[in-house]
Amino acid sequence: MSISTSVLSELLQALPHLRSQLYFKASLTALSHAMEDQVLAATLEQPLVIANFQRERFYRQEAHRYQRLAQRSDQIYVLSAPETDFTNSSQYYEKIAFEPDDALSQEWHLVVIAQNYATCLVCREHKGSQSKNMEGRKLIPSLDMDTARRFEGIWTAERGVSLKAAELLFEKILVYRPELALKIEESRQRFGIGKPKRELQTSQNSEYACDIDTNPFVQRLVTYLQASQYKLHKAYRSIAAQARKERLVNSISSAIRRSLNQQEVLQVAAQELGENLGACRCLIYRAQATDTQAIIEHEFLHPGVVSLLGQPWQLENNPLFQTVVQQREGVCIADTVNDRLVTTSKPLWHLVERYGIRSWLMEPVLYQGRLLGIVELHYCSDQTHQWQAGELDLVEAIATAVGAALIQAEAYAHLEYLNQQLEALDRTRSNLIAITGHELRTPLSTIQVCLESLASEPDMPVDLQQVMLNTALDDSERMRKLIQDFLTLSNLESGRVEWHPESLNLQECVDLALSRVRTRSNSEQTPKIKVELSPDLPLVRADGDWLVEVLAKLVDNSCKFTPSKGKITIKATLTGNQMVEVIVADTGRGIEPNRLEEVFDLFYQEEGALRRTTGGTGLGLAISRQIVNNWGGKIWAESIGKNKGSQFHFTIPIVEGSPEPAPSVVKRLGTRS
Repeated sequence: MSISTSVLSELLQALPHLRSQLYFKASLTALSHAMEDQVLAATLEQPLVIANFQRERFYRQEAHRYQRLAQRSDQIYVLSAPETDFTNSSQYYEKIAFEPDDALSQEWHLVVIAQNYATCLVCREHKGSQSKNMEGRKLIPSLDMDTARRFEGIWTAERGVSLKAAELLFEKILVYRPELALKIEESRQRFGIGKPKRELQTSQNSEYACDIDTNPFVQRLVTYLQASQYKLHKAYRSIAAQARKERLVNSISSAIRRSLNQQEVLQVAAQELGENLGACRCLIYRAQATDTQAIIEHEFLHPGVVSLLGQPWQLENNPLFQTVVQQREGVCIADTVNDRLVTTSKPLWHLVERYGIRSWLMEPVLYQGRLLGIVELHYCSDQTHQWQAGELDLVEAIATAVGAALIQAEAYAHLEYLNQQLEALDRTRSNLIAITGHELRTPLSTIQVCLESLASEPDMPVDLQQVMLNTALDDSERMRKLIQDFLTLSNLESGRVEWHPESLNLQECVDLALSRVRTRSNSEQTPKIKVELSPDLPLVRADGDWLVEVLAKLVDNSCKFTPSKGKITIKATLTGNQMVEVIVADTGRGIEPNRLEEVFDLFYQEEGALRRTTGGTGLGLAISRQIVNNWGGKIWAESIGKNKGSQFHFTIPIVEGSPEPAPSVVKRLGTRS
């Protein structure tokens, strides 16, 4: 039963002299209220009022006004497309519920006709407004786009237009509520609706006393204009504040783009923020949620204000900092003198008195919920500073930019670390090439010379032949050890080693390691080796073969760098964390303090890969670290400098309540060499 014809179209067709105009919804609201106020201002009149609200939700905003209008007249008609419980009824006034797809759902009408005045508002929603409105809702669902709606139509006080509009609306009302025919006919006769033009002019010749006070009508329009000017002024202020915010954020962003130096970026942020917000002091410092204090690294100061640059800033007993950490949002205090949070905290009150802080803001610098630092603003004059919403938004935006700068600096530092790691890998590759070239080519050349000599000179003396054979055997053993170390390290790093932990007597493991070292060095004069192990040491839990390997490599390393007249000492002590600490100390060449960690790197050679006097691959300590780390121990080196000797420490977990190892434990330990 919906009607597809438009009231506005029919009105413009019936009265060709009319010209439609564009209106914003806010303007139509003001005009409608003014027309309704005109009815409420009358004391004798009982006018005809016909209103179409398009949708029920728009009607509900004005329902209370129409209940007041119903007290003035019994000729009130309200049309709307129902959305919840809007139905045809005659309570208070006549309600007409039309179909949602009716053309009335796109129009907004208000017709007021009395004996001595008439006003008419007939509009249709502009199609361009509808499409923009829908587009805005899709892009920003939470934004109220109602104020952007526009309508095209007419608003006039010409009586003939109002009567024609009322006639057209009555026709549509009768379609939905034919039972109102008698009441509508009474209204037609009373106000001359539908009469011929000549008869209408005759009836208008009568004089009617006008008791309408037009002041409410005028006052409504004046109020609307004042409200519009206020909104415009507010919009200009908002635009200016937004422009200032964007300029400040852009300056910080430009500083971030110009430099990866976080110190420079943070100083620019402190300076710009302090100047723009007129603060006496602006502080930016790095801090984490668990920090007890921070060092003020960046500061903006107003002349005459005490500086905090470089000083420690207490955080542990600072209620403001704790609130920021818990809530993950900024805290501002307009008047520290009368704020309970400040006056009840002695540390906080001490800072207020010492540095003259009257108004205080603390904003966290966050990245993905992690606290990176703090931005503080202090106002130190006698007058308090009332924080504006725009200022708080600005500080929050700057804190976000500072967070991005800090994360960018961390990423750059991490990249630098990765570059250092790549350089270290490149050095390792170079050392590997140099070491393998030297350690393989040299013994191969010696073996080749010895074998060629034996083959080409069969009459060589027997003692010289033996020398040649021994030399070839020694160098082949040297090559075998190099290849064995490579295979061992590869297996350890790839996790292909099968570990067999057992309860071990440390003394027996040391004895086996020393036996292995002496076997390898039987042709060399080694330093004196002294073992100082207490018989009360508890059993340790480790893989026996690998424990002996670590001891042998540490002792062998000390033998290389300790003169034959020197001394090597093996000791062990019980630590307080269920571990035994083994110490291999020597009186040899020693290690520079800045190299104590590097000695455990792959292929490390103190004298360089191509200039060595001690031989070796530089893999022994790296292998030892891999083994010790596997059983949960630690290994490290100590030395007070060159020619001061060195100490190598490593820890082994103990076995509580384990029985003594079987007498054959030494035999069971492998023969790894």
